[in-house]
Amino acid sequence: MLIVFAAVGPFAWMPHLLSWAVLVAGTVAVVLGHRRLTAANPHPMPWTRTQVIQFGGAVLAAMVALTWPLADLAAHWSLTALVLQRVILVLVVAPLLLLGLPYDVVQWTTRPAAVDAVLLRLNRPPVAIAAVTVLLIGSMTPFLVHAQSASFLARGSLASLIVAAGLILWIPVLGRIPGIPRLKPVVRFAYLVGQAVVPAFLSFIYIFSRHPLYAEFVRSHQAIGLRPLTDQQIAGFVSKLSMLLVLLSVGAVVLARASTSDDEFGGDDQLVWADVERQFERADRRGARVGTNPDEGQASPGGTSAQTPTRAPDLPPDPSERSGPNPDPPNGERPPDQT
Repeated sequence: MLIVFAAVGPFAWMPHLLSWAVLVAGTVAVVLGHRRLTAANPHPMPWTRTQVIQFGGAVLAAMVALTWPLADLAAHWSLTALVLQRVILVLVVAPLLLLGLPYDVVQWTTRPAAVDAVLLRLNRPPVAIAAVTVLLIGSMTPFLVHAQSASFLARGSLASLIVAAGLILWIPVLGRIPGIPRLKPVVRFAYLVGQAVVPAFLSFIYIFSRHPLYAEFVRSHQAIGLRPLTDQQIAGFVSKLSMLLVLLSVGAVVLARASTSDDEFGGDDQLVWADVERQFERADRRGARVGTNPDEGQASPGGTSAQTPTRAPDLPPDPSERSGPNPDPPNGERPPDQT
């Protein structure tokens, strides 16, 4: 059922109570979830001050994108405003959210087998580029643009999909998912070039089209003083230039930092215990599905192996088994992001 919104003016005040409620509820859920996981973990994972600031920045950027006045302009008045809203969600909210979430919350939410399997596949550059392209371009089809203009529910659902597209875009670059390392610097740069070019090709249609594509924005002149066709062309430039400038700048930083490291073409991630633990969980799930013979350790009815798996020689030891001065903190967090 569509909830039709009759805007009385482009800058008429709207409280957006649903958007505020979702943002507040999400923030509270993250904070309480981190506290509960910290209390239950003998080796709690700290939520650093930098991560708190990054998470707060993601929430603040989401407020700008999803509340008055940008949300109203994006829903009913201007295609440029709609594109700007999507740019904020993909290039600001998503990376700050990925960097700022407490690591124990990230570890807990990505632990289910289905979620872990999907994230493993999405870490492949061709799959990630294809997924982001489908989500970003699909959300701009005339049918969905009309739906988001007429329904709060459709608007919120599409905003969630756009944030998901942003997370898919940034996970191979920023990491922070247990057991899913970042790509090598050169591969990351090529991947960012692909993400800057492929999903933004719709912007060329906006720029070179001779007619407005969306009836919802025929009143753009009343809101921002631009004819619908001019508004559409500017939206194309905003989409293309923002993706190019941001993603290529990040790619240049990745290459610049790699060139000063000891291994220019290697990855800059280090294994931590959370990565090792996730690999063991995947091995246990594979063993539970296919079973093993008695010599290799028969799977028990509960889905666990009768033999304790031997740690691979190239994996780091469990922090609880380490000895000596100044052991690494067993909190499972990754080292600070190098990008």
